[in-house]
Amino acid sequence: GMSFSEIDIILDNAIYGNYKFLYISPERLESKIVQERIKKMNINLIAVDEAHCISEWGYNFRPSYLKLAQIRELTKAPIIALTASATPIVLRDIQEKLSFSNINVIKSSFYRDELSYVVLKQKNKDKKLIQILKRVKGSTIIYCRTRKETKRINILLKKNRISSHFYHAGLDHLERELKQKQWLLNHVRVMVATNAFGMGINKEDVRLVIHNHLPFSLESYYQETGRAGRDKKLAYTILVYNNIDVKNLKKQIKDRYPDINIIRNLYQNLANFFSIALGEGKYIEFEFYLEDFCKKYKLDQLQSYNVLNLLEKEGYIKINDTTNQPSKIHIKISHTELYKFQIKNKKYDFFIKILLRSYGTLFDDYTVIQESILAKRLQITTKQVKEILLKLENLDILKYIPENNSPKLMLLTERLNPTKIIISKETLELRKSSEEIKVKKVLEYASNQYKCRSIFLQKYFGDNKIIKCNKCDICLERNKYKLNDIEYDEIIHAIKNLIISEPMKVEEIIMSIIDYREDKIVNALQFLIVNGQISINDDEQYSWIS
Repeated sequence: GMSFSEIDIILDNAIYGNYKFLYISPERLESKIVQERIKKMNINLIAVDEAHCISEWGYNFRPSYLKLAQIRELTKAPIIALTASATPIVLRDIQEKLSFSNINVIKSSFYRDELSYVVLKQKNKDKKLIQILKRVKGSTIIYCRTRKETKRINILLKKNRISSHFYHAGLDHLERELKQKQWLLNHVRVMVATNAFGMGINKEDVRLVIHNHLPFSLESYYQETGRAGRDKKLAYTILVYNNIDVKNLKKQIKDRYPDINIIRNLYQNLANFFSIALGEGKYIEFEFYLEDFCKKYKLDQLQSYNVLNLLEKEGYIKINDTTNQPSKIHIKISHTELYKFQIKNKKYDFFIKILLRSYGTLFDDYTVIQESILAKRLQITTKQVKEILLKLENLDILKYIPENNSPKLMLLTERLNPTKIIISKETLELRKSSEEIKVKKVLEYASNQYKCRSIFLQKYFGDNKIIKCNKCDICLERNKYKLNDIEYDEIIHAIKNLIISEPMKVEEIIMSIIDYREDKIVNALQFLIVNGQISINDDEQYSWIS
């Protein structure tokens, strides 16, 4: 969302040592001006954050990340890749795509000793949500699938006298900031949010993270649950779902991969919407409201959202619905020239003096300002401040960029003929298959009723050392029946083999499993009944359900 002059000044400051850190998106790195300036910078280290985005097997793939290895041609600085959640296949992919000469992974265990993982399958999720919040005290995050759901749950909590805010990327920046601050200071207990909430949040005393839906991947689930218990005290992460969630999750995968003609038609509509001619529009950012766009072309909003995500994944566009551009100014002339201007234009003198006293870097860089604060100091209205700044811009004294919180869409290539939008059937199938595998693992995790949840996650992420947590819902249930891991696995396996094809009475099961005591087998049967793995018919015979 930056202007050319802003970028120009920032890059110069990075070259001449005024900045210690420079944050760049992978898309920005493709720009020639950025590449040429990087060659002149004294770079000590390149850190690739959210590095799982490099891999098509990661949970947030972005094509521009694939081009990051080109930075090796611009500088000899060492590169480190960072990610909080990557499977073994993603780790290998990251190193390959970044052209690492040696395989070298430094990682900590995915085991979190302070977390108790719980999964609850509930028909009435709202009722269970209130029960959980009344039972487990402390600061809480509730993750919801949609913006609409965050509002609904927030109303539900307030009706039950539980202090809360709702949060999603569609809210005004100041509103998001206020809600976040109140939650951080414990003025409200619960934040009901989409996954737009959490990045960069480091609140130590979060006691509870609830997922009120099935996540798309265990990677995102692990990251979001990891926002609980950062003070290393016991915290709970609870996944609440039902059969409707399972159905919706599977349907969403199907909906995310529409026909190529639908994709091309929407791309053409975008070009028409913004009046972009063929061969133009590259790196130009447009204000974009999906609802208005869909209304104009009579498009299904959910399908359009999925098509836009697909076009983004393929590197044709970049969407940012969380853009916040605070007001900024930069004085274009020298100190001497400004002084002469003040002498000749007395009506602006006091305004400029207050401006210079309020902000110290106006000559060096674009500086974030707040018109309301200037208004108080000048004892005029905020509207008058904005009008004076615009007049000074017209007089070529300064550059003024007013605040803008609108969602943005940027073309990453020049506008193409829709027939040139190429997304191969094989690519779509590969992406779809990758997401289906992730969803399958999520469902496996959720429906699992007899293996430690922490161990499940550790194995998924390829931990070499596996640690049983003894505090997830599965472990606590098993411990009631006094079964150790080896006994449990072997007895369960034996029971399953016996009754999976035909039902048997308890006496027959006990007689058939000769390696374990009767009380251990009975405990195992009780555990399986409680957890819905086996059923009993009218003849008191046991059958395997799942």
